[in-house]
Amino acid sequence: MSRMRVVGWVLVLSAAGCGYRFTPRGAGLPEGVRSVCAPVFRNDTPEPGLELLFTRTFRLELVRAGMLGGAGVCEALVEGVVEGVGSTPTVVTEPVYEGNTRVAEPQLASYRASATVLLRLMRDGRVLSETRVSGTEDFLPGTASVSGDVLEAEANRQAALHRLAETLMREGYDRLASSW
Repeated sequence: MSRMRVVGWVLVLSAAGCGYRFTPRGAGLPEGVRSVCAPVFRNDTPEPGLELLFTRTFRLELVRAGMLGGAGVCEALVEGVVEGVGSTPTVVTEPVYEGNTRVAEPQLASYRASATVLLRLMRDGRVLSETRVSGTEDFLPGTASVSGDVLEAEANRQAALHRLAETLMREGYDRLASSW
């Protein structure tokens, strides 16, 4: 064996024992849970449909982690509650003056959507892990914010809620898996 080949093998073997290893994302669920079902979440907000958005997004996280159980093959389940949702203006531009004359009115520049979701990993009626996730996502009011283009603003808000659901459900799964 050549000297370079020996050095190469020594490096490979020493790297193998350095403590780093790759594990599947879902490897950390408490008590060795390997399959999880997620019934439709409860929606405690006045906004219809959020329970479906957050449930569907959480199930996609279970699929990505290889943990989504099938019909009757669930070792545990995740109960979810959409506890809150809101939208608030975040940035308002200042009026523009030329001398003492106002030439441009203040305008709304952006909104912020927010949501809070409680997730509880359950097995045989016991809580294995529980977390509450919340966050915000900015969105634009639309190109015609002064004239009030409600449809464009609502489309932007819905897109922000979808992005927020993806972020929160990824974080929620990770927290349940690591027992934060």
